[in-house]
Amino acid sequence: MSHDSQPSQPVVNPLPPVVVALALAIFAVEVLLSAGARGLIGGDAGGGWRVEAIQSYGFFAPLLEVIVQRQMWTTPELVRFVSYPFIHLGFTHVLFVIVFLLALGKLVGEALGGVAVIATFFISAIFGALVFAGLTGDPRPLVGGYPAVYGLIGTYTFILWVSYGQTGQNQYQAFTLIGFLLGIQLFFGVFFGSSSEWVAEVAGFIVGFLVAPFVARGGMRRMLARIRQR
Repeated sequence: MSHDSQPSQPVVNPLPPVVVALALAIFAVEVLLSAGARGLIGGDAGGGWRVEAIQSYGFFAPLLEVIVQRQMWTTPELVRFVSYPFIHLGFTHVLFVIVFLLALGKLVGEALGGVAVIATFFISAIFGALVFAGLTGDPRPLVGGYPAVYGLIGTYTFILWVSYGQTGQNQYQAFTLIGFLLGIQLFFGVFFGSSSEWVAEVAGFIVGFLVAPFVARGGMRRMLARIRQR
């Protein structure tokens, strides 16, 4: 055997563990709720698990007003701000969230680290819920991981923004992805009607963009170093 043979390098870099953990947690909740709905587990009660999960862990805009008015800063209800991204309306809903999470989580994790991914995910979820409640007052529940993954899109947009600036390209190209997604939402909103959830999603994107320089210690230095090496 030749001594100068080199170990083979993986063609695709592995996903950051924190991204895998988030995706598995979201998927596990959906598997549980779907299995209950189909009567595979939980008997007759399983059919109502999704509704119960939304009622117990979804976010409701009127709740924020109650918390502020009564100054309930330690109420267990605050868990809803970070639990609602794990509850979805069905398999299609959760599928797109997981796809975005895996793709954007990988990109953000490679540039800024796994801590940045988890911080952006939950900060965006919290901020998205706050803006959703403050601007819409919509009594319908806010569920699903879109505000959180839109935060990752915002952070990745910031990475592209800096990258294009470093290489002398048009920095506004960084907003192509979010522009495309909002265009799709506008299309479906015009022809099929829309809900107020887009407010939480845009808020998640904005805060994801703004917190990008701060979510990981040394993250900006690593990102700039990688850009300069290209």
